[in-house]
Amino acid sequence: MEKNILVVEDNNDIREIIGLLLSEQPYIVHLCEDGESFRKKIFDHRPDMVILDVMLPDANGIDLCCEVKSDYRTGHIPVLMMSAHSSLGEIRKKCEADDFISKPFDIDRFMDKVSHLLKDGNYEH
Repeated sequence: MEKNILVVEDNNDIREIIGLLLSEQPYIVHLCEDGESFRKKIFDHRPDMVILDVMLPDANGIDLCCEVKSDYRTGHIPVLMMSAHSSLGEIRKKCEADDFISKPFDIDRFMDKVSHLLKDGNYEH
């Protein structure tokens, strides 16, 4: 069964690379460039997972993660946070992200985290 993944990344190149990587798997990928488009798509596409960049032009990914985790309709969705300037410990102090990967990231490690979050719904490494 194909899984829906919602990716929120403002950098066009990174967003497209992630989209291509995930599309090679049995995933349906929806790409967002900012918080506004994310808020519009999350209820339309009912994702099985959200991949969120911390720094966005119109929103903070940590705040978006808090929104996802605090809403009874979306609180069960695993969230993978990405950042070039934060760590899992820093992120976990501010929101209930299920996992974290720092940018730039190793493609195999990224795909492993995605796979585990979708299988387990709660993967931490």
